[in-house]
Order: sequence, then C-alpha cells, then structure tokens
Amino acid sequence: MTNYATLEALNAKAGTLGEALSILYWDQQSMMPSGGGASRAEQTALLETMIHDITAGAALGEALEGAGKEAGLSDWQQANLAETKRQYIRATAIPSDLVAAKSKAESHALAVWQEARPNNDFAAALPALRDCFNLSKQAGQAIADKTGQPLYEAMIDGFEPGLKVAQIDAVFDDYAAFLPDFLDDVLAAQEKRGESLPLDGPFDVETQKGVFQDIMKSVGFNFDNGRLDTSAHPFCGGTPSDVRMTTRYRDEDFMDAMMGVLHETGHALYEQGLPKDFGRQPVGNARGMVLHESQSLTIEMQVVRSRAFMNYAAPMLAEAFGKSGPAWTGENLAKHAARVARSFIRVEADEVTYPAHVILRYRLEKALLAGDLDLADLPQAWGDGLEALLGIRPDNDREGCLQDIHWYMGAFGYFPTYSLGAMCAAQVFAAARDQLGDVEGQIERGEFGSLITWLRENIHSKASSGTTDEILTAATGTGLCADAFKAHLRKRYLDS
Repeated sequence: MTNYATLEALNAKAGTLGEALSILYWDQQSMMPSGGGASRAEQTALLETMIHDITAGAALGEALEGAGKEAGLSDWQQANLAETKRQYIRATAIPSDLVAAKSKAESHALAVWQEARPNNDFAAALPALRDCFNLSKQAGQAIADKTGQPLYEAMIDGFEPGLKVAQIDAVFDDYAAFLPDFLDDVLAAQEKRGESLPLDGPFDVETQKGVFQDIMKSVGFNFDNGRLDTSAHPFCGGTPSDVRMTTRYRDEDFMDAMMGVLHETGHALYEQGLPKDFGRQPVGNARGMVLHESQSLTIEMQVVRSRAFMNYAAPMLAEAFGKSGPAWTGENLAKHAARVARSFIRVEADEVTYPAHVILRYRLEKALLAGDLDLADLPQAWGDGLEALLGIRPDNDREGCLQDIHWYMGAFGYFPTYSLGAMCAAQVFAAARDQLGDVEGQIERGEFGSLITWLRENIHSKASSGTTDEILTAATGTGLCADAFKAHLRKRYLDS
C-alpha cells in the first residue's frame, strides 16, 4: 500500500465510526428513552475516543508525511491530503482523556437540557452547561496553543475552517446598524399592505407529516436514503446515504413545522449530493457550516418563503387540511410566510430579524470565552442583548437562553455560521437565477430539478475540495458579502 492509500484507509475507518456516532446522536434526540442517557454517554465517549485515536494517531501522521512526498496525486487527492492534515493538527492538540470527558459532559448536558427547557429551569441546566463549556474551552485552548489561533477562532474553525472574528464582526456590526431603520420600514410597509387572512386550525400532526413529506419529495429529497422524525429541536444528522432529519409540530400552526422541515431538507440535499467517490474522506465532507446553512436557507428562505412557492404549495396544503377559500391562496400563504415581527425564538424568526438572534448569541459567546460574562448571568445578559437588538425581552428562559440546543452540546463557535449562511444563500440563489433564467416560474410550477441540479454541480459536488470562498466565488463570481442579502430583503419586503 502507498502512504496515500494507507491515509485513505485510516480516514475511511474514522469516517465509518463517525457515521455510527451520528446515528447515536440522532437517536438520543428523537427516539431514545429518558433512562438511556448514562449508557449513551459511555457509548458516544468510546466512539469519540476511538475516532480520536485514529485521527491523531501515529499511523496517520506517518501516512501524511509519506503521502506528501508521493507524485501523481490528483487535485482531489491533494485536497484530501491537505484537509486530512488540517484535521490531524487539530486532533493531535487534544489528549484522548479530554475527548472522552468532553463527550460525556455533552451527552449529559443534552439530556439535562431536554428536561430543563420545557420546565423553564435554567438553574437545573446550569451545572451541566458549565461542565460542557469548561471542557469545550479547554479543548479550544489546546487547539489554539498548537495552531497559534486566538481561542475563539480555534473553536469557530471546527465549524467553518478559516473564518476570522474580524470578518464576522465587520458583517454583523454592519447588519446590526442596518437593521433598526430597515425593520421599521418593513413593519410600516407590512401594515400598509394589511394583515393576512387567518389560517384556522387545528392542523392534524399526522396530516402535516404526510403533506410535508410530499413536498420534500417534489423538492428532490430521496427517502430511500433518509427519513424525517420528531425532536425537541429541529436538526439534520446521520450520513449521506442515511440522512436523519427532525422537526417539531404544533397542531395550531403548520407553518413553523413546514419551514423547519424544508430548512432541514436543504441540509439533507447537500449531504445527499456529496461526491460518493470520496465518501468518508475529509475532502468528501461538506466544506463547513456557512455553505451548509446556505443550502438549508436557499431552500427555506429563498424558495419556500417566496410567492412562487406558495402558489405551488397552496393547493396541496388546502387539499391536505380540507380547507378552501381566500385564506388558502398562494398570495395569502406568502403573506404568512413572509410576515416580519420582533420575536423571541430563533428557529421561528423571519429572515429580517433572524440575524439579530445570531448576533446576540455570537456576542454572548465572545463575552463568555473572554471571561467577561459568567454562565450564571446568561439570562440577564440574554434579555439585555435581545432588547438592544430588537426592543423585546423574554419573560422566561425557555424563550431565552434555554431555547437552543447548541451550547448544551458543546457547539461553541457554531452560531455565526447561521447568518453568514443566510447571506451566502442570497448570493447563491441570485447566481442560480441569473444563470438558469426563470427560476421563479419553475418553482411556481413545482419544477425544482434545474435549481437542485445547479446546486449539486456548483456547491454539493465540490464538498471540501476548496475553501468556502473558492467554492462560492466559482459559483457566484465573488466571495461572501452581504450585498445580495440586503438586496433580496429590500425586494421581498419593501418593493413587492
């Protein structure tokens, strides 16, 4: 075996273990009984340690060194070598005992959060969250010490390679300054257009599941390689050949669940479109969460919340729920889908105010990691921050610092990618529209094939063969910027 072949074999072994781990995480959030938490923590910690032993092991280090001297590697193999090396440097920074401790703490914190959130009991979640935070920070600091990165950038790098705090600050500070006046203008325009007609429920949950799955199929999701289930927090996990998605339902309102389903479908389409020839190799994985979120938000925000999509979906929804009349026209459904309001829950927020929710979490993360904020003070800081950005303050922690799962899974550094992904989505969709022509007309007719094929060719199939900016520039002509996002918001909310 050549050194490169050895490297691929080791990557494939770690990748297979990672797939098993992903299924266990999905099960923990959707199917596992409450009494399974302790054993699940042991299972996930063991798998995390086994993966770490490979990705930070001497055998991989030797294969990396030898493969770097081999001639004749293809561009994709060279990219795989580079991505393996990047991950190897990060992995070798963290000792195995810290990997195991961190995994157990995250599994425990997740279980505690699942009980604390519905009970509105942040005090009950705080000790587990503190353990999770401390171990995440310790791992981040170990990586920072090895790579020379600042602590927060070392942690962000695990979700979006190469992303700098200065880049995030520039984009977020710009949007935070843009939002107040723009939001006032949008709300005034919305009031002038008049209220949407109410959509009277209840909406049977099983009926919701059925019609949403029909829409998922029409958009291009392959149920032979994936499934949709229910959890406390919507997410997409699993593997490219076995994608696991979840959402949550309310019988008084189907719109939030539909948006959650189609958001996760965007993630799933990306996973299903990754190159099979490099499956279980670092280069064959999604590039990072900015592009991943761009794909979920291309579907949810750019497509599903549009008038064209609602014209397509209105008859399906009306038939499924046994409804008729002017409330069930595409125009009225589009008003519901594009309704803007100052609200507390991030995953239910409109696309105008959504970035404010992410900016809040980003600022809190920075303060926590800098030692300027203690976890015990999160509820107060959360309320202060949201009030400063949107002028509202949550009455309880379930609508505040307990609403998201991420920190209780150790995912510090993840949040910035959400809004950067929204900006990337606007840029991607604008490029697709320019290159494909009448995309809105195709969407209105329920023809999604051209758009999905374009995304497959320009984003999904590229995997990690280049940086986010390289892939985005090749697809759209420019690196990531907020211009297309602002133009999209003005067109949808002020010009229409």
